[in-house]
Amino acid sequence: MTENVSNAKVPNRVGVLGGGRMGAGIAHAFLLAGARVTVVERNNEEAQAAKGRVVRAIEASITRGVTVETLEALTERLAVGHDVALFAGSDLVVEAVPEVWNLKIDALTGIEAQLAATAALASNTSSISINDLAAQLKRPERFLGLHFFNPVPASDLVEIVVGSVTPAELTAEAQCWVRALGKTPITVNDAPGFASSRLGVAIGLEAIRMLEEGVASAEDIDAAMTLGYKHPVGPLKLTDMVGLDVRLGIAEYLHERLGARFEPPALLRTLVAEGKLGRKTGQGFYSWDKD
Repeated sequence: MTENVSNAKVPNRVGVLGGGRMGAGIAHAFLLAGARVTVVERNNEEAQAAKGRVVRAIEASITRGVTVETLEALTERLAVGHDVALFAGSDLVVEAVPEVWNLKIDALTGIEAQLAATAALASNTSSISINDLAAQLKRPERFLGLHFFNPVPASDLVEIVVGSVTPAELTAEAQCWVRALGKTPITVNDAPGFASSRLGVAIGLEAIRMLEEGVASAEDIDAAMTLGYKHPVGPLKLTDMVGLDVRLGIAEYLHERLGARFEPPALLRTLVAEGKLGRKTGQGFYSWDKD
């Protein structure tokens, strides 16, 4: 299939399971691209909080001139709730729950039970094997990875992760969806950590070890990468933005699959145990204003 940006379209009806920072960002991206979007959370309180995140993102996009649609028009296409049955009739559902195996499996199997055989199902996992997840599904050929990056509105990249039974046609569709979102797809075969997490975590863990060993301050380690290598964000600040708990979970998974080079530093484990998870708690390697 030849990729053509002008012909690229998102599915008409898109679901997102999980309305945290990532899920809200994914919902926002599909809304701006013209889809009707349903966000499902675990309870009504969380669903309303997710709606607030999406609406704030829409308002910011309108202010910046990213969209010419009105707030009313965009929010009319947004629905929120706390029942996966709301995904019935969706053309695509993206799972965006935390990186916990049992949670992922429960989420994906629950979604799949609501979908038509032709609908696509995707995981926003940043490290868990797409083949391992697909093996738990009844229709693995309609499943793939769509790994968005945080913050979704500012990120230009989506990593499409192809499993061993993912057909070329679904991969090509996903590439078109990503381009319709105004982002660039990269396509990788299923492997531990894929491409982006494997590289990003390797740099991040080494930066934490350097801080742990007193090589330099967090600010100077980050400056080495932003000024010396032109990274937009330093590895320690990025770890704060992603969440130290999230990065620890990915590191533990990669350590199990790929060996000692991904062993989490003691400093990372200590900060997570102390509840210093980065931006979302107000303290990680840096101090943050909690949003």
